[in-house]
Amino acid sequence: MNDEQLFLLIQKAKEKDQKAQTKLINVFWVDVFSFVMKKVKDENDADEITVNVFSKVLSKLDMYDPHFQFKTWILTIAQNTVIDFWRKRSRENQDPTENLDEVKNQFAKSPEELMISNEEQKKIIKTIESLDANYQDIIKLRFFEEKSIKEIAEELGISVANTKVRVMRAKKVLAELLKNNEFDDH
Repeated sequence: MNDEQLFLLIQKAKEKDQKAQTKLINVFWVDVFSFVMKKVKDENDADEITVNVFSKVLSKLDMYDPHFQFKTWILTIAQNTVIDFWRKRSRENQDPTENLDEVKNQFAKSPEELMISNEEQKKIIKTIESLDANYQDIIKLRFFEEKSIKEIAEELGISVANTKVRVMRAKKVLAELLKNNEFDDH
């Protein structure tokens, strides 16, 4: 793909053209996934990080400066996402007794607090049920049944790349709905 074709594809993707966005992801998927895989050395983590990278890329397309190579811009986002991944991972691997009080507090919640948690859970489930059936399926398979991208692709009979795009879009739509619903009750 030459620079002019890429520029036109980026423009269409900026305008929320889903086919252009999918094509953009497909063009750079292998580059980003390979880059991330070298850094994390685990296919599932690399997959998850790559999905996050493209989610960020699509949400920040307006910030892309055409004076720079698009691939370099994407790989910079990938590098920063990998750094965030390792920071999060190192926080998770800190002394397990540090969070012991938190765990104790979890079990010491009052009935009212437990009810609030249940209410939040019901709200999330209700929000998921309001989604398009395709997104509901993707979210159920990915987050409730914790299936891999490959397993979901096989189950739904679609390509792995298409599955990745659908997971990313479903997460984005759900996050938006949840963010908007937080304020409905106040």
